[in-house]
Amino acid sequence: MKKVRKAVIPAAGFGTRFLPATKAQPKEMIPIVDKPTIQYNVEELIAAGIEEILIITSRNKGSIMDHFDYSPELENALEMKGKEDLLEVSKSISEMVDIHYIRQKEAKGLGHAILYAKTFVGDEPFAVLLGDDVVYSDQPCIGQLIDVYNKYEASVLGVQQVKEENVNKYGIIEGDLVEDRTYAVKGMIEKPSIDEAPTNVAILGRYVLTPEIFDVLENTKKGKGGEIQLTDGILKLGETQKIYGYDFVGRRYDAGNKLGFMEASVEYALRHDEIKDDFKAYLKVLVEKL
Repeated sequence: MKKVRKAVIPAAGFGTRFLPATKAQPKEMIPIVDKPTIQYNVEELIAAGIEEILIITSRNKGSIMDHFDYSPELENALEMKGKEDLLEVSKSISEMVDIHYIRQKEAKGLGHAILYAKTFVGDEPFAVLLGDDVVYSDQPCIGQLIDVYNKYEASVLGVQQVKEENVNKYGIIEGDLVEDRTYAVKGMIEKPSIDEAPTNVAILGRYVLTPEIFDVLENTKKGKGGEIQLTDGILKLGETQKIYGYDFVGRRYDAGNKLGFMEASVEYALRHDEIKDDFKAYLKVLVEKL
């Protein structure tokens, strides 16, 4: 069995839900407290043992590459000012992991974006993290999925239950619980209405996939929204391979919408060693004023 050592982060979207902030700045670079959103995902992958990452970008996303690259001017300035702690922070970002980049030239859906990773992945299983989803957990979320992959040697989808009124925002699975937190997936539907949804168990931005998904996606027709949907490709893959869903342990934030982003910002601030006490005191005073 081949080890899961590569990961793909699709980051080519326009981020229209955050306009005007994303007019000239990638949504993935909007900070939660003091880190860009995408850095939380990269750190999750590293903590799970991933060795190489491919970030799929598009035009006007150069700041993502700049962020994970060396910054000699900044580092020289920090060194001259004796700010060793900040210098170490800057250097550690550029030395985190081996990161590659490729541009998705046209916005044709998540399935189409994943196809750009075919050469990078080769014949290995690989992880996928969607940049809109940030997960806080003791064990890295993608690491939990990798454990399930290692057990079953099959593709694994990260899932959790969502409110019924929100099923139309996600890919929804149908399946049988084969053991604690693990489903054998029988079907999937992308962004169904409440009446169409077979369950309220949603795919939430984390995948471990076998490389056969690429051949399937190359022959997948446009689906919901006129795009090549990854969900459709995985459903087709399920005709020849087993697919599992794992109800991962962790607090998941939908950082792709304003409310989810603010929830993440507040809760990460309350965990931040430097500011958590003062911020908690501020919130207490604020609530008393409301």
